[in-house]
Amino acid sequence: MILYIAEKPSVGRAVADVLPKPHQKGDGYIRVANGDTVTWCIGHLLEQAEPEAYNSDYKKWRKEDLPIIPEKWKHQVKSQTKKQFSVVKKLINEADILVNMGDPDRVGQILVDEVINYAGVSKTKRESTKRCLISDLNPAAIKKSLNNLRNNTDFIPLATSALARARADWLYGINMTRLCTLQGQRSGYNGVLSIGRVQTPVLGLVVHRDQEIARFISKPFYDVFVLLETTNGEQYQAKWKPSEACSPYMDEEGRVLSKKLVENVLERVSNQVGRVTRVNTDKKKQPAPLPYNLSTLQIEASKRFNLNAQETLDTCQQLYERHKLITYPRSDCRYLPIGHLEDKHRVTQSIKETCPALNEAVENANLKRKSKAWNDSKVSAHHAIIPTSKSMDPNRLTKNEKCVYELISRQYLIQFYPDFEYAEKQIDHDVAGGLFNAKQKDILHQGWKALFPSKKAEEKENAFSEKNLPAVSQGDQVTCLNGRIDEKNTSPPKHFTDATLLSAMTGIARYVQDIEIKKVLRETDGLGTEATRAGIIELLFKRQFLTKKGKEIHSTDVSRQLINSLPSQMVLPDMTAHWESQLEAISDKRMNYAQFMQPLTNGLTTLISQVGEVTFSGMSGMGKKFTSRKRKASRKKTRSQKANT
Repeated sequence: MILYIAEKPSVGRAVADVLPKPHQKGDGYIRVANGDTVTWCIGHLLEQAEPEAYNSDYKKWRKEDLPIIPEKWKHQVKSQTKKQFSVVKKLINEADILVNMGDPDRVGQILVDEVINYAGVSKTKRESTKRCLISDLNPAAIKKSLNNLRNNTDFIPLATSALARARADWLYGINMTRLCTLQGQRSGYNGVLSIGRVQTPVLGLVVHRDQEIARFISKPFYDVFVLLETTNGEQYQAKWKPSEACSPYMDEEGRVLSKKLVENVLERVSNQVGRVTRVNTDKKKQPAPLPYNLSTLQIEASKRFNLNAQETLDTCQQLYERHKLITYPRSDCRYLPIGHLEDKHRVTQSIKETCPALNEAVENANLKRKSKAWNDSKVSAHHAIIPTSKSMDPNRLTKNEKCVYELISRQYLIQFYPDFEYAEKQIDHDVAGGLFNAKQKDILHQGWKALFPSKKAEEKENAFSEKNLPAVSQGDQVTCLNGRIDEKNTSPPKHFTDATLLSAMTGIARYVQDIEIKKVLRETDGLGTEATRAGIIELLFKRQFLTKKGKEIHSTDVSRQLINSLPSQMVLPDMTAHWESQLEAISDKRMNYAQFMQPLTNGLTTLISQVGEVTFSGMSGMGKKFTSRKRKASRKKTRSQKANT
């Protein structure tokens, strides 16, 4: 008997639908006509054991017990899913061949593997286990995946990386949360101060941004514009570019802060004759951006529809599991396997039927084109999020489902559109020893950007000229008729929003201070994973470490006190970003489990001694206020529920 073990019931039922009928439905499994069986987990059936499972003394939180580092790690069956675990374990022991059908990512791999291992199967059965990667829940796609089973042992590095991540999170979270909570109690704070390997640096990003804004002092800065005239009487505008000699009067972003300097420049060039020193025209092409992974989709959905990360993820799960309209959504990949080109006609037709707003886009797509997105070497366990070949009456979709499906579909369609083409022209001038630039950008061919009409205003903002520059040559004479000084004020950094906080988490190298770590990190390395980032942000809101004002995300009093009381190593993203890079290296067989875990466990003692010297000043009574707010909110919710009833 072959036992197929899916990650969740919806996937299990979708797999059973393509297997021989008739089916016998059991409690937590489906047996098909040939005797093979499909069962499922309900997310994680197992969880890391609590500290008291290793030593009963650990039930009480005491500083002298830290760090808690298990010698032999233990799992325990989750109480909520104990019944399903018993079903899966019994079937595992009855089966001849096991097939891991966890979601095609790190978590999906370990989630099923750990159940197989916990069930105590023989080494032979474990090594003969197969792996099925499903990213599309439509019957044809599932059949294709079932015909392309791989050895589960091929994914040992992926499972090892997931195991290392889970244990690192346990070690760091358990020890640091206990320590900080105990320290907070000494300072009069009565709540739990939750610490996480990822959540605390994310909170640090928000706190530090808020404090940077609070400390910000606006300063005026100045630009000089002149009106130039050619010998033919054509007039156009140019902007002054300060020389290196002006650097003492400029800030780090190259803005001139001295009004006296720009007044002197304007006085010097007015009514003066200058000459053209350089004329340059470049024709450029911009290919279509790649299809979405989860983070880029969440960022775009936040910008366009004000959906937060969790709302976008939840919507994607509905489109994937319930409607089967998109492929696996928890993907960190933006490329597609070349084999998927075979489905382009069916997929585009499904888009046309499901999203009428894109009918014209489908009609004008050139399906003979192949963008850089189709690249087998860039695809591993999963690929970019794209529409499937299934269509549906759009009236059956919710507003959010329609919005997200349209985003995903448009991003797929632009892979069959030509490049966006434009010309950049720049004329450099010398007027009384000063350098003045006139720039013009002209659209030559909209290409894929024709599918984004709402971005025309944005393109105008980015200096696409309405007026053509004159035809001049190097050495031509121009006259400066007059000029003006534009005074502006420096602006503080902006508060994080859902979109910008997600962007910060995915491109964390921008916020890393350690130069050596920054060198190691790729732009794609980030805090958390595609599957966990939304949950981390939601958790910080749930614990009232973050709050929202409109679209802006703000830190709370408690979170600012916490972050300001911790060593920089815990609140800056450097350490955990480096960990993420190492975990990726384990997946790629460039690093092993011990090389990651040993330094981590050794460093816990040092970190505990550093936090032990910190006092959480000014936190007295804050836990009581926090608890009181929660109680008031709970009472308000209860009253509201009664009123609705």
